[in-house]
Amino acid sequence: MGVSMHSFIRRIPMALGPIIGGIMIGFWGERTGVRLAFVIAFILAGFALFLQQILITPDREIIERPEKNPFIVFQLMPTDLKNLLISDILIRFCEQIPYAFVVVWAMKTIANPVSAFQFGILTTIEMVVAMFIYIPVAWLADRGNKKIFVAITFCFFTIFPIALYHSHSFWPLAGAFVIRGFKEFGEPTRKSLILDLAPADRRAAMFGLYYMIRDIIVSVAAFSGALLWMVSPAANFYTAFFCGIVGTGWFIVKGKSSKQLLSQNR
Repeated sequence: MGVSMHSFIRRIPMALGPIIGGIMIGFWGERTGVRLAFVIAFILAGFALFLQQILITPDREIIERPEKNPFIVFQLMPTDLKNLLISDILIRFCEQIPYAFVVVWAMKTIANPVSAFQFGILTTIEMVVAMFIYIPVAWLADRGNKKIFVAITFCFFTIFPIALYHSHSFWPLAGAFVIRGFKEFGEPTRKSLILDLAPADRRAAMFGLYYMIRDIIVSVAAFSGALLWMVSPAANFYTAFFCGIVGTGWFIVKGKSSKQLLSQNR
């Protein structure tokens, strides 16, 4: 629930930002509007860093020095967490291969392109859908099998590229972005599952290593996505869809929830 509340609050500015950015582009054009948006974003980021320094107090408890060698930490990573990592990497390929081209598809490529303001509305639809599902899903996940919620999330990741490819005007795109919002269905649950599967005395290091490995590997998706887009949008979207199918299948077959581990250890 704590992870879900954090994600819920984050989505409030993420829902408002695209609308404001779309309005700025509408008033001042793509070049000037985007530059002004970058300036405002830079100022807000600086203000956020300032607030972070004055509002977050360091932990004063004396704790054992953590292991800093990522290779040693990786050796301590349980097999079940490695399986989650493998499936998550494949799902992020599904997400990142078309990621940079979603706006190009919606505003430039389709038969009835949307405006910058309309694209901001689409992004807001995604964020609002995500916000509405965070709390009830977190409540259910805390009382049930987390694997089910993560698997459903991976299914929504997988469906989105195909839904987007078959959307050629605003309202079909709105439906696709609803699906994109539903991909947050079990994202907080996945994050909490990482901590559940990690060794109790290495949770912080294991969490950081998990994301480091995932993001380094998935960074390749940005490059491969560009190459696939040069072939055709269909090549881009369907390759992403295939990665999603493999990642979801891997998790369904290999993945485990914390409750399954507890029952095995009894």
